[in-house]
Formats: sequence, C-alpha cells, structure tokens
Amino acid sequence: MTTPLISLVWTDHVTGRQGFLVVDRLVRGVASGGLRMRPGCTSAEVAGLARGMTMKEALHYDPAGRYIPLGGAKGGIDCDPRDPGAYGLLVRYLRAMRPYIESCWATGEDLGLSQDLVDRAAAEAGLVSSIQAVYPLLDDEPAARRRLADAFAVEVDGIGLDELAGGCGVAESVLAALDRAAVPYAGTRVAVQGLGTMGGATARFLARAGLTVVAVADLKGTIANPAGLDVEALLAARDGHGTVDRGVLRPEDRELPGDAWLSVRAEVLVPAAVSYVIDSTNQERIRARWIVEAANMPVVPGAEAPLAARGVTVLPDVVVNSGTNAWWWWTLFGDVGADADEAFTHIRRSMRALVGLMLDRAEADGTTPRAAAHALVTERLPVIADRFGWYR
Repeated sequence: MTTPLISLVWTDHVTGRQGFLVVDRLVRGVASGGLRMRPGCTSAEVAGLARGMTMKEALHYDPAGRYIPLGGAKGGIDCDPRDPGAYGLLVRYLRAMRPYIESCWATGEDLGLSQDLVDRAAAEAGLVSSIQAVYPLLDDEPAARRRLADAFAVEVDGIGLDELAGGCGVAESVLAALDRAAVPYAGTRVAVQGLGTMGGATARFLARAGLTVVAVADLKGTIANPAGLDVEALLAARDGHGTVDRGVLRPEDRELPGDAWLSVRAEVLVPAAVSYVIDSTNQERIRARWIVEAANMPVVPGAEAPLAARGVTVLPDVVVNSGTNAWWWWTLFGDVGADADEAFTHIRRSMRALVGLMLDRAEADGTTPRAAAHALVTERLPVIADRFGWYR
C-alpha cells in the first residue's frame, strides 16, 4: 500500500479523545470519503478506509460520464456516537478540519453518523457544506446543489433515497452473483449483520427481489426466523442507530446471541455494520456460499484464504458498497436526477456491470474477486492520473 498524501491525528482539548483524517490521493485537487464515529477507531483503520475510497472512485471511472472520479480520503473519531458528548466532539472535530473540508476533502455520513447530523454539525462548525471542496469542479454549482438537495428530500416507502442508494447497490451485487451461478432468488436465504442505513436498505431490496431474509443482527443480538423475517416491520421499528424494538417481533421470530448471524443456514451473509467482524477464527462457523461486504473491511485478510478454500466467495467492499458514494456524485454532477427510479436504474446497471467485470477478471486470472478488483484499480489509476495529473 502506498503512503497516504496526508495523515493527521487530532486530539480534542475538551475530552482528550482522538480524531483522524487520511487523504490517500487527490484527483483534480479533491478527495472523497465519509466520516465515521465509533469507539476504538484508529488511524490505521482510517488509512485503510481512505485507500478503499481511492479504489471505489477509480472503479467507477467512466470517461464519458459527467461525474469524474475524485481521490480517496476518510475521517474517523474515536467515540461512541451514543455518548452524550459525541455531538460536541463532532462539531469540534469538523471545526479543526475546516481548512481541509473547505479545500480538498468532501465528506459525509459513515458508520455511527447520519448525514443530517453531519450537516447540522458542519453548519455549527462554520462550514458551507461537508462537500464544499467539490463545488469548484461543478459546471453549474447552484443547479447541482439544488439537484442534490432535491434528491435527499425523496422518500420511497418511508425511507430516504440517500439511505436506499447504497443498499440498492449491495443488493444488485448479490443478484448479479446469483444470476451468474444460476441460483434462483426464491429460496435463497440471507443473513444481514447491521440494520442501519446500508443493512436496512439491502434487506429491503433483497426481500423485494424474492430472497428470504432469515436473520438480522443489531446491538441487542440476532433476530432469526428460518421461514423469513418481516423486513418491513423490522425497518419501521428501528431507532436512529438501527436497533430494532423487540416489541414488533412475531411469536415465531427467535432472539439469538449477537454473533449467531454468522452461522445461520443462509446462502448469503451480508456484514453491513462494523469492520473486522469476520476473522480467522470465527470464519470456521460460516456455512454461506457468499459473503457480500456491505460494510467497509468486515473480513480480515487472514480469514479470506480459508474461506476461499472452503468454497466461500467474498464480494469485496470496494465494489459492493461503492454505490452510495457514486450516487452522490452522479446526482451532483448530473448523470442522474432527483428521481428514485432513475437513480435505482443507474445504480443497478452500473453495479451489475462492475460486478460482472470483477468476476470475469477473477475467473480469467484464477484469483479472488478482491484481487481482481485491485487489479482493475491498478490499471485505472494511471489512466485517471494521466488525464488529470498526479498528486503524489
């Protein structure tokens, strides 16, 4: 892995807690990547996430598109988002990072933080927007900002389009893999870890496609039903952190330990919450055929080889969960409008093409899908750099 362009560690003068910013690469002077808040967040974690953002941007490079990929970056704060002092800490972090957000880092929600919360804290920190660094690259800034604001106001059956975009991409990745293997949707079982923005939307799209969601996990534990869960009821009963009110469970729904989702009988596992959740030890419990990384870095490197040896295919995060970031920029730059159907059509088409390209490359090279995705990035980054300049 290359050395990041910028790597900062910030210490809050009020609480002593640390925050991090890593800019892995700049393209046209700007890098894109969200801000996460979780207890135990580290500089190394943020650096890995920033590198992942560089890869996601490169994988969506389309020379004919209005959206031209940016570089990759990431921010992180070591704090429980439920801590009473978390919001004040977020404001102070954004205030400290203001020079970078104004000039080169376009950021937004990630694990532990909603976009509404980021927007409110950014305003309090004196920022115009969390993505203002990208504004100079727009042909018509007022129109672009209106289009994105309009898109964020769109809801589909009670859930915002901004929350659904990423899950649509994850679900389409699952469906593309099933189609390639000639596995019918009906009867295919899914377990989802995390029912927040990404996991919740993924569960909805997969259930509506005809798959059976047999388990979901949140902070309170795993909810399971071999015959299938009522996904819409669970989504409607979530709090702001994706925790389900158990009062909506049906008599046949079972409550299991938090890690039970790993070993349920399901063809597809979707880790959609925290990083490093599948390791070299607990991977032995997995009976699924596919692990689809909706979260960032959920499968540790030491787990992937034994999984592959047992015939378990890992579809990597840099492809699978890249739809959220891409949708933001497709909308802002004008490749799609503020319309759910248009957005979902574009996401599905783009993700299916990208997953197909990755799996074709893995088959041709005799490698894993992750190695194939990395190979595609290695080929595309010099092309992007030759067109827009090197910043390393």
